[in-house]
Amino acid sequence: MTGLPPETGSAETGSAEAGTAEASVGEASTAEVLFGRRGHLGIITLNRPKAVNALNAGMVDAMLGQLTAWADDDGVGTVLVQGAGERGLCAGGDIVAIYRDILGGGTETADFWQAEYRLNSLIAAYPKPYVAFMDGLVLGGGVGISAHGSVRVVTERTRMGMPETTIGFVPDVGGTLLLAHAPGESGTHAALTGAHLSGGDALFLGLADHLVPSGSLAALAAALENETAEAAVVRFTAEAPGSALEAQREWIDSCYASDDAEEIVRGLRTSGVAAAAAADTIEAKSPIAVKVALESLRRVKGLTLDEALAQEFRVGLRCLAGPDFREGIRAQVVDKDRNPQWKPAALSEVNAADVERYFAPLGDRELALQSKETGNV
Repeated sequence: MTGLPPETGSAETGSAEAGTAEASVGEASTAEVLFGRRGHLGIITLNRPKAVNALNAGMVDAMLGQLTAWADDDGVGTVLVQGAGERGLCAGGDIVAIYRDILGGGTETADFWQAEYRLNSLIAAYPKPYVAFMDGLVLGGGVGISAHGSVRVVTERTRMGMPETTIGFVPDVGGTLLLAHAPGESGTHAALTGAHLSGGDALFLGLADHLVPSGSLAALAAALENETAEAAVVRFTAEAPGSALEAQREWIDSCYASDDAEEIVRGLRTSGVAAAAAADTIEAKSPIAVKVALESLRRVKGLTLDEALAQEFRVGLRCLAGPDFREGIRAQVVDKDRNPQWKPAALSEVNAADVERYFAPLGDRELALQSKETGNV
């Protein structure tokens, strides 16, 4: 659920006037997430533009409640989720709040993840078209509330990613399952490097369905008020640009085929300039996070979304207890020195037993979700 927004943790909210559809306050709206209706369209607007709409517990709880209500409301035929402001749909979870919770030894983060993962599961199994405008930044938890939807729209401004290894964490919100199902080893590359992805990359990876120019989103939202999602989106879809990841598929598939992170890095070092740059990037990440992320992607294949979320919850709680998650947030968004001191400091210092501990059962703390269908994967 994490991301790296320029500012997170702020409780400030702003107007949703820059959104692509009218964000009237109604239904169960709060200041930080707005719900409204136009025609048969239910509109969700994340409304923390100064924090790039970073998710917090109140927003997740409100979305869960409203989506549950709309699922049985015959007056709502389609749901749209969008972000207020010009910077993006959602830059992830509020990681400054997580940092404070870790320092205080609290349980708020674990409680938040349980609710967030229920929301991801609900979106994937939603009985009505769920349209996500994935414009601008879409990181971490922003991927969770969009890429599990049934109609996923990117633009020329999209910058998507799962940058968790940068802060000593591992892709979650079902991201491990989504990336494990990407073509070849492109999802492994995206997970380990935390690279930002263009709209073309998102389409190639299977994280999105359509590219619509950002200037056409308002018109598309208006069309969704009275048309079916399928009919409306087709009219506004533009030709997608090429994907840089697809163009690099040969060395990506070759280098990331191994289940050993150190072997992957060695292969990257001898496979050209772009591959060597990826090796540099991976070696700057948390070594334990890199190895646990790789293992997570290997283990998740064949699982349902709910099973993947349960695995991610186990891993997440172990990350909360370890030093690197706290240290990564400190270095990136608290002190901002960009100089994390990882423990262990190198991939070679992380052994198989260290990784295995992250996947151990949680007993009565296991995540239990209701739906059994995964939707898009």
